[in-house]
Amino acid sequence: MNPAPRAGCCIGVFDSGVGGLSVLPALRTALPAARLLYVADSGHAPYGERTEAFVVERALHIAAFLLSQGAQMLVVACNTATAAAVEALRQAHAETPIVGIEPGVKPAVALTRSGHVGVMATTGTLSSRKFQRLLAAQPTHAAVHLQACPGLALAIERGDLQSAELREVVQRHSAPLREAGCDVVVLGCTHYPFAAPLIREALPGVALVDTAEAVARHTATLAARLADSPGDLPPLQLWSSGEPRQLSAFARRWLGWDVEAKSLP
Repeated sequence: MNPAPRAGCCIGVFDSGVGGLSVLPALRTALPAARLLYVADSGHAPYGERTEAFVVERALHIAAFLLSQGAQMLVVACNTATAAAVEALRQAHAETPIVGIEPGVKPAVALTRSGHVGVMATTGTLSSRKFQRLLAAQPTHAAVHLQACPGLALAIERGDLQSAELREVVQRHSAPLREAGCDVVVLGCTHYPFAAPLIREALPGVALVDTAEAVARHTATLAARLADSPGDLPPLQLWSSGEPRQLSAFARRWLGWDVEAKSLP
């Protein structure tokens, strides 16, 4: 079922691919009146295996497009893009509220009983200066085990959440965290919540931490200062730099939202 069209502010959301779709339901719940614009940069995914300069260039391009479509604020629904590009975005668009996303290490450390927390994320996120600063700020009573997950976002991007390929990648990247005795694992990429059933299967009894709701709450706080956008515009629009029909299919299958995606210029 589609979100009901109502007046509200206009929020631009983007990710390296389809992963940021996992943030949209939380945004819709927190901001039922908002108009959401979503860009999947699937033609250049995954960002976690790209250079920082490349991610910054793509983020600036997409941000400019979303603002040209009427976005009043931006949500960078990608951990890698936040780590690499959020500072450049804020410098380029100083008057625009911009919300980033980062792995939920702090709530995970608060939850652990074993004293061992795992972080599943892309190589780009884990090696970024922003993440290293986040890690250094955490209390020292818990051991944080970093697990780079090359291939996981790409396997999810292909859309078959029951594929043997995805199951094998999940099992391979979960094994070190299971062996380390982690009882809480942070999903440090917005793609990963779509594979949560397989991750839970690979890590039985482990709590998974996803920051979509926290991002939505922060977005709602900033959005309260914005004016409504015109009420006769679609409540949700999608664009992809890859195959738009694939993005539409993902939104329909995973979110129950029937929206025709367009090609990103």
